[in-house]
Amino acid sequence: MRKLVLKMSVSVDGFVAGPNGEIDVFLKTMDEDVVSWIEETLWQAGVHIMGSRTFQDMIAYWPTSSKPLAAPMNDIPKIVFSKKEITELIDAELTTQAFKDTSRLDFGKGISKVAVTKNFSTWTNAVVANGNIAEEINRLKQQQGKSILAHGGASFAQSLVKHNLIDEYKLVIHPVALGNGLPLFSALPEPLNLKLADSISFSSGTIANTYQLI
Repeated sequence: MRKLVLKMSVSVDGFVAGPNGEIDVFLKTMDEDVVSWIEETLWQAGVHIMGSRTFQDMIAYWPTSSKPLAAPMNDIPKIVFSKKEITELIDAELTTQAFKDTSRLDFGKGISKVAVTKNFSTWTNAVVANGNIAEEINRLKQQQGKSILAHGGASFAQSLVKHNLIDEYKLVIHPVALGNGLPLFSALPEPLNLKLADSISFSSGTIANTYQLI
């Protein structure tokens, strides 16, 4: 049996993005040490799972990225939770504000796109899970292999939280308070008791905390 891990960036007041999905404030404190920690976390996974909107962002971004995170993002198999087929999800016109923020920051830093990776097939051949989310996740947990790593979107992460499907939270807490935005735990049906299993602080002021269920 394998565990489900949720990795997300959050503000100190618990928001995973601004009111319209903005993540530019998080990208400003994503230094090399934070990226290295995220890369290590990504390689610990046997499969990446995500909602359809996040899938559309990622398939538009990672196959042509030259960033260090591109290798694990492109190499590791994907499962997308959607009622649509993969061919319907490959549409650059449907990307979100998070994609626009990341691309704009790359352009400002002079980061250019590269040729499409040979592992683009891990995106185009992603498995679609279209059943009940709790049943699909529990089926995945029964399989052998490395951990299942979930990527937000806020709504997908909220669904996982609501159904108490997450075994471990890896929260990258950025030194910014938003005051308003898209919360992670708003759908929580009752208090969630966690233990802090690991905490790493970075020079940017960002902290990576790993929480496990008690």
